[in-house]
Amino acid sequence: MSPDEIALGMSGVLEAVSASRDEALLPSPMVQNHAASLHLLDDEALLCTWFGGTLEGKSDISIFASLLAKGASHWGPAQRLSFDPAHSEQNPVLFSAPDGRLLLFHTSQPSGNQDECRIRMAKVRRDVADPLRLSASEGCYLDLPPGCFIRAPLMVRTDGAWLLPIFRCVRRPGQRWNGSHDTAAVGVSSDGGMTWRLDELDGSTGCVHMSPVQIGQGMQAAFFRRRQADFVYRAESADDGLTWSMPVPTDVPNNNSSIAVSRLRDGRIAMICNPVNAAHSPDRRASLYDELGDGDARPEADPAGGCLPVWGVPRAPVSLCLSQDGGRSFPARLVIEDGPGTCLSNDSTDGRNKEMSYPWLLEGPDGTLHLAYTYHRRAIKYVRLAPGWDRISIRSVQ
Repeated sequence: MSPDEIALGMSGVLEAVSASRDEALLPSPMVQNHAASLHLLDDEALLCTWFGGTLEGKSDISIFASLLAKGASHWGPAQRLSFDPAHSEQNPVLFSAPDGRLLLFHTSQPSGNQDECRIRMAKVRRDVADPLRLSASEGCYLDLPPGCFIRAPLMVRTDGAWLLPIFRCVRRPGQRWNGSHDTAAVGVSSDGGMTWRLDELDGSTGCVHMSPVQIGQGMQAAFFRRRQADFVYRAESADDGLTWSMPVPTDVPNNNSSIAVSRLRDGRIAMICNPVNAAHSPDRRASLYDELGDGDARPEADPAGGCLPVWGVPRAPVSLCLSQDGGRSFPARLVIEDGPGTCLSNDSTDGRNKEMSYPWLLEGPDGTLHLAYTYHRRAIKYVRLAPGWDRISIRSVQ
């Protein structure tokens, strides 16, 4: 599909693709839409947030949201939830706090400088008269050091502390950020989000987008995107997230693009991602923000002492990977959608970008599986799989 054809389909209307699958392209007034997340509300309405604008890193990039009411046949209109004209606001994550607040966390950065990023927290409200209408407070920045970035949802520890998965975009003096020294960390708040401290993970250079899930009593496993575009990595905590083991590779390839992980009701771990890596393709680009043209003359960060990040590996297919051993291996794979996955350009208007990336998954109380991902950087695609979806043909990886 061309960008114009995709735009024509961005109605939010759910269409039945098969007896067990519905799809929709979410409405948005922006030409670039990326990094969706899903959140189920108390009345079983589904809330999708993402960032939209002209080009990732530009200051017109803002947070948008749309609601799908329970039983509805179409998504509601896109609504802007952030309004900072000087920063690129990205990677929204929603959190239902124990005190009943619905909180939005997102990143805020100048241009492509992720090492200068800050994290904003804002309260989201639904209009009583019109439940499809949303608004957000101005919010505040978390008291965490610059360069903290997010992508995965928060967890609440048994002692009540909030755990916010973070990756550190480490500043290199006089050099431009390129991901070469990124590490994993956890933001911890013991006072309901008022103050935060940062706990860093040892041996995590190159491991980002930390996605933790509960795998047993007091046991968590966390999964990581890799800047080196080799494999998804995994770490464990045996003390409810207080400390973590050093990350080690799984059997799932990774292309230096986002992953999402969830524990299903039956105990299996489900990961949605692009299971390809640098060994599968020669495609490369200089950096994530090499098209911004912002006049930054600093050299790219020297990888010495860090890692050599790989950018440009295709971002397709979108696959659901299933594990029955706590995420140590994922032998069962279900392809949700395939395509070229070309991502040598972030441009959403000229048709060069064919990525299907940054997927998210969420299981409903009845076993319905809700999925969302970027479609050619032009739209957010939503896929709903009916209960019993795992009876669809799933291939095993030997």
